Amino acid sequence: MAATIKTTVGRGGIVNLIEALREDYARFPKDQSYDLYASDVFFQDPMNRFRGVDRYRAMIKFIDTAFLNVRMDLHTIEQIGDDIQMRWTLSWNAPLPWKPRMAISGRTELKVNSAGLIASHVDYWDCSRLNVVKQIFNSSQG
Repeated sequence: MAATIKTTVGRGGIVNLIEALREDYARFPKDQSYDLYASDVFFQDPMNRFRGVDRYRAMIKFIDTAFLNVRMDLHTIEQIGDDIQMRWTLSWNAPLPWKPRMAISGRTELKVNSAGLIASHVDYWDCSRLNVVKQIFNSSQG
């Protein structure tokens, strides 16, 4: 099946969804394009499950304020029809006296609705939650 590039109405008019996501991930968690998401977007990852762009915005704000030196490296992004698949690595320094550097690699599955907005955002981690916590003790100082 051939890839279809979705466009949506966003900052300054019609935007290419793939390019907008690339830009968001490059500056994550700052200045995200919440207008790419449906108001009732479904979000799920190993720690959270909820609906609503306002809750999604609050989660990103928490990441921005609770952690240090947050970085999201987008490795791949591919769109086929209404599905977008991404692989990434999220890293940060934990707000502890020794500021351990921590990282999670994983993938995201997005579903785009008929209006060109992200209706579902599901993240899968390549490690367990316990393995993430263990990084607090195994990480060298960041």
